Amino acid sequence: MSNAKVPNALVGERVILEPMMREHITALSVAVCDGELWRLWYTNVPHPDEMKTYVEAAIAAEARGEALAYIVRDKFTGEVVGATRIMAWDQPNRRLEIGHTWYAKSAQQTGINTEAKYLLLSYAFETLDVMAVEFRTHWHNQRSREAITRIGAKQDGVLRNHRLLKDGTVRDTVVYSIIDSEWPDVKQQLRSRVAQYAR
Repeated sequence: MSNAKVPNALVGERVILEPMMREHITALSVAVCDGELWRLWYTNVPHPDEMKTYVEAAIAAEARGEALAYIVRDKFTGEVVGATRIMAWDQPNRRLEIGHTWYAKSAQQTGINTEAKYLLLSYAFETLDVMAVEFRTHWHNQRSREAITRIGAKQDGVLRNHRLLKDGTVRDTVVYSIIDSEWPDVKQQLRSRVAQYAR
């Protein structure tokens, strides 16, 4: 991996969030095969054959001012291990969502997600000056729900019969958020957790 700095990247101790580009399609297709993440029925992770469409849709949303899409790179190995996005950016109401997040199986429970969320939340609250960051996940995605709670988000409620999924099932969506007054405490806790993984 080149040591050259990527413009607009968010850089941590072991994670680099780089703006998503078409050049990342192949690496993302490889990462998503680690654990065959698209097979989890309660997630919305693209199949490798759908990655080109997935990336182009993310880039188009960014061009409309609705999202900021990132690939997640492991700083130690240089490998692309997942993707995440700032989305549903309601600028007049200073609110956004962090979503479309997925990681290769080998990157899960390694501290990568914790630091990626720390970088995204810091950027949202301290640079974009939002007053709330939202997270949404499937009612049945227990791993995701636990991960969201661990970073300090509080459950706001459940949107019942919220979406029809590709397989025809109906998704109940659990909504969580962190608000600006909570951010200083959440930030301190996240920094502590990131440091623990670094040991």
